[in-house]
Amino acid sequence: MERAATIERKTNETNIRLSFEIDGEGRTNLETGVPFLGHMLDLFTKHGHFNLKVDAQGDIEVDDHHTTEDIGICLGQALREALGDKRGIKRYGNAFVPMDEALAQVVVDLSNRPHLEMRAEFPQQKVGTFDTELVHEFLWKLALEARMNLHVIVHYGKNTHHMIEAVFKALGRALDEATTIDPRIKGVPSTKGML
Repeated sequence: MERAATIERKTNETNIRLSFEIDGEGRTNLETGVPFLGHMLDLFTKHGHFNLKVDAQGDIEVDDHHTTEDIGICLGQALREALGDKRGIKRYGNAFVPMDEALAQVVVDLSNRPHLEMRAEFPQQKVGTFDTELVHEFLWKLALEARMNLHVIVHYGKNTHHMIEAVFKALGRALDEATTIDPRIKGVPSTKGML
């Protein structure tokens, strides 16, 4: 069964169409209007072996907040829809990724209980024109809409770009592990009988 979904979201602030495939080849087609976010989503997709297409128009003349937040919402909804009933998935994923001097860890549980725990202090408030506080905003909306437990820890680093890049690569790898079908798992991996 194809594990894929397409989400459309149109508000007074953004107009987004996002397509996501769990079992992909790392292919992207990204028109986000937010270059740094596009770069991070490309890394996420490549390292997660997903396929991702984003066509987004937003009020970036104001700032990147609404577009970044709404892409996070759409990606979370697409991930949740693509997972279906979650039968046979590993459910948990953990990845450490170094990026030069920086080390990030991402741990996920596709639990149907949304939570973001983020431990990261970025030295700079901006990378180019991108506000680094939007990393938290994106990840929180992703976790909320995917209904997953998401822990993000940047253990150390000095270069803000490297630190954020390590986070997105680790996110892709952790989600790749969590969404993997394990033939040993019958039904859903929960004593509750559902996720």
